Amino acid sequence: METISSSVVTLTNGIEMPWIGLGVYQAEEGKEVETAVKTAIDAGYRSIDTATLYGNEEGVGKAIKDSGVSERELFITTKVWNDDHGFDNTLAAFEKSRRKLGVEQIDLYLIHWPVPGLYKETWRALEELYKEGKVRAIGVSNFMQHHLEDLIKDAEINPMVNQVEFHPRLYQKDLQQYCQNHHIQLEAWRPLGKGDLLNHEVVTRIADKHGKTPAQVLIRWCYENKVVTIPKSVTPERIRSNARIFDFSLDSEDMEAISSINENKRYGYHPDEFPY
Repeated sequence: METISSSVVTLTNGIEMPWIGLGVYQAEEGKEVETAVKTAIDAGYRSIDTATLYGNEEGVGKAIKDSGVSERELFITTKVWNDDHGFDNTLAAFEKSRRKLGVEQIDLYLIHWPVPGLYKETWRALEELYKEGKVRAIGVSNFMQHHLEDLIKDAEINPMVNQVEFHPRLYQKDLQQYCQNHHIQLEAWRPLGKGDLLNHEVVTRIADKHGKTPAQVLIRWCYENKVVTIPKSVTPERIRSNARIFDFSLDSEDMEAISSINENKRYGYHPDEFPY
């Protein structure tokens, strides 16, 4: 049986990325984020997702160092924030993140949001970092199809990952299809939605049917849709529980019922309406 530490997807450049990672958005720098990351690594997680904006890269780095697990066994993602767009700014922001994380190489570096008029120049910096071997994979976050089309038109290297808001209330099927067609791995942030999805009648019914938690059902739904997930939690038991999705599967009726929850509802900003 697959486990959280053995279950990986191969990106278009041959790099293996875990299907499930720990998201640390809003995890406080210091003890809170360090405990969350250590708990996750102990539970078998090998992927940790942070960002400059989160203000906790140092805590993530400390937890990695203290975990006793080699950097090479882990998959660390961070992101360049909107204020750091532009070629030189991005290179400088990357170095700052790398130092805070205390790693030689970052596994995945993402453009956090598609800042109008700047993301292409920022992408050139990511291509440079990739060519120099400072990152193992590069990608984007919160890019809609039109952003991807615009970027790819002039890019030397296509994004390997697109991390977007994705959950049953926002089942971005067209974007998912586009990414699949262009060998871009889709990754879900906020895969559990907010508390309301965990209490949704369809989700709780399917969870009861399989003897699983609603969170496990939602993560498994993403997994069966071939979408990478990074559920965020700082609660040790939830972190451990979220990893246990490999001992059951959803049938076509379950998948259809969960997908039908879709109402194109976002909990975060629409990328075209973000206050850049």
